[in-house]
Amino acid sequence: MGQGTSTTGVGAVSDASPLLVDTDILIDAGRAAPTALQFLNDKYPGALAVCVITRMELIVGCRNKAELRVLDSFLRGFRVFALTPDISQQAEALLRRYRLSHGLLIPDALIAATALGADIPLATKNVSDFRFIEGLALVDYG
Repeated sequence: MGQGTSTTGVGAVSDASPLLVDTDILIDAGRAAPTALQFLNDKYPGALAVCVITRMELIVGCRNKAELRVLDSFLRGFRVFALTPDISQQAEALLRRYRLSHGLLIPDALIAATALGADIPLATKNVSDFRFIEGLALVDYG
């Protein structure tokens, strides 16, 4: 990956930059995928964040209380961005603009709005779910 931050599309960020992590990467990390673990541990130590929507998606994926405890422990290392009125309004605007033309889904709109509102890049394996969003800096994990 190169240096600098892309403001429209896929790019790289410096190691000190905060990074919003999409659900797909955390699912891979939960499955002990080496690429995901290396990405989270080596590339962005201490500067990782998630949207509360991502946390909710991961909770839904837990099959029992033991998995939920493991998830809670894992997510303690991440800053969690709560939904705010501004994020909600931005997400609605993104849905109005991109739902019909690009199939943007509600969780992805909320995650993208969180990254835009915090002015930080979003790391995702599913770049195609976000690449059309103007002004959103993406880091391609895949």
